Amino acid sequence: MSAGELDTGGLNVMARTRPDVGSYDDIAAAAMRTTGLSDFGGDAHEEGLRILVDDLASPEAGLTPRGNYFQRSEVKSALVGRLLTQAQFAARPEHADVAIERPIFLMGLPRTGTTALHRLLHADPATQGLEMWLTQFPQPRPPRDTWDADPIFAAMQQGFAAHHVESPEYMGIHYMDAATVEECWRLLRQTGKSNSYESLAEVPRYTAWLAEQDWTDAYARHKQNLQLVGLNDPEKRWVLKNPSHMTALDALMSVYPDALIVYTHRDPVVCIASSCSLSAETTAGHSTTYVGETIGRTQLDLWSRSFHAFHDARSRYAPEQFVDIAFADLRRDPLGTVAMIHERFGLEWTEEARAAVTEIDRESKEGKAAPSHRYALEDYGLTEDQVRAAFDRG
Repeated sequence: MSAGELDTGGLNVMARTRPDVGSYDDIAAAAMRTTGLSDFGGDAHEEGLRILVDDLASPEAGLTPRGNYFQRSEVKSALVGRLLTQAQFAARPEHADVAIERPIFLMGLPRTGTTALHRLLHADPATQGLEMWLTQFPQPRPPRDTWDADPIFAAMQQGFAAHHVESPEYMGIHYMDAATVEECWRLLRQTGKSNSYESLAEVPRYTAWLAEQDWTDAYARHKQNLQLVGLNDPEKRWVLKNPSHMTALDALMSVYPDALIVYTHRDPVVCIASSCSLSAETTAGHSTTYVGETIGRTQLDLWSRSFHAFHDARSRYAPEQFVDIAFADLRRDPLGTVAMIHERFGLEWTEEARAAVTEIDRESKEGKAAPSHRYALEDYGLTEDQVRAAFDRG
């Protein structure tokens, strides 16, 4: 497989179009051609992805030629990831012996500071996270000084560079590059289960299917991927984040019973407005139907359901496995927030960790990664009263 054959998850699709998404079987065949592999390790992923592709091909999705290419690339990327990891599982069977102990999972509504806090916690040299390129092409993490020469890493960096030129405003909403630690939903989608798809298109049948699923198998494969990626760093604690972990806390805890949960809080009115803006920016020009009020309706439904699912499940687990972080506190004192998390979970807070976190905090406030985001709830057909009612816990 050459770097030129890789589909880097929709990043390099700005000028590319297709007349349709194609069928699931067509996309799976394309993933097999790209990788030269054919073993998906079973068919656990098929049901959800088949429903998803049918939804994407429907008039409700309203995809444009550009949207067809983007959405197809997202499904193909999930299948490529599954093929590649299945081959790695077979080639490196010793991954199954790697212990994953007391991993830290950050979760909360989108736009509650999880990205910033994730990167701060990951700055501690005693931790490891999922770098963007390894979320899409998992493998035992190579030494950092070899990445630039890796054709897969280089192809992804090139894709991000093109994306930054095409959509410079996106950097201020959610800066990404191939070396940055990112969300781990790309591992979950290897089993066809990810609410990321609901944030990219109008897919009502997939949404209804996903709401009825047990995600335990998705988290079991998630763990296998962590064992594989961390094969060369077994002593380091995992720090992971994804708002969708709220959706399936029971499944996560069944696979990671000693998980440490950092839950972030912010006014849901601000969260939903910002989340809608992020979805709109990500999918601009992709659909004639997934715009404005449709984005507002689907995002409010998705995240209010996830919010209630999390709070309903949380009481079943030990309180000492959870730490709550207010967005305002994180903004006011990021270093103190990270130190407090270490203290609450009984983790060592070294001078080396303090210095590294301080430097990452400084970098995050300037230059290309500096936050800059404008949004308005009314742009998505929502009112503050609607949002507050959807999140009311009674």
